[in-house]
Amino acid sequence: MSAIAERYDAVRQRVRDAADAAGRDPEDVTVVAVTKTVGVEEIRHAIAAGCNDFGENRANEFLGKRGLFPDVRWHFVGHLQSNKVKDVVGRADLIHSVDSLKLLEHIDRVAQARGVVQQVLLQVNVAGEESKFGLPPEDVEDVLRSSVEMPGVDVVGLMTIAPLVRSPEAVRWVFRRLARLFASLDALRLNGIELRELSMGMTNDFTIAIEEGATIVRVGRAIFGRRG
Repeated sequence: MSAIAERYDAVRQRVRDAADAAGRDPEDVTVVAVTKTVGVEEIRHAIAAGCNDFGENRANEFLGKRGLFPDVRWHFVGHLQSNKVKDVVGRADLIHSVDSLKLLEHIDRVAQARGVVQQVLLQVNVAGEESKFGLPPEDVEDVLRSSVEMPGVDVVGLMTIAPLVRSPEAVRWVFRRLARLFASLDALRLNGIELRELSMGMTNDFTIAIEEGATIVRVGRAIFGRRG
């Protein structure tokens, strides 16, 4: 067994333990292996270990890796610049990082032109960090309502990036607040919009995120090892 396979199995076990602790089904949690700076052979090892979901931060890397491995699910998880929308729409199974109404509208236009419906998540800056992208929590409902008039996009949930802290417990409130926002927005049942995905939690804090309701965790270092 490769080192990547061993680490991936360990991550899956931690997912199971966190889900069990929260009384959840571990199968309801998707592990997205983040391939930022990761090479082709490492991705092959992860696929051989059973990983079927991969995430990339940069559009050029996303295109190249998706082209090499078209039979797995590819998520775009980094900041998406307007001039890269055309590279990602219709190719990403899920875009995690829609951080403004303007970006959502751009994705909608490109998707309609291509005759596709692009699944997306709205990125929420729960902690209000100036260094992070994302919608303020109080703006999310308005953007979600606007999406009802956009046939090229399907908003299926929310995403956040918690502050990097020494103790994961210190960011539990971030995940809990996003989960509450998610529940309140889902309860609105806006013209058939069904929110079903909560993308939150990374290598440092994904078990806490699962305990608070994450359905997707984005894990790089814990699978591929420390890089660069």
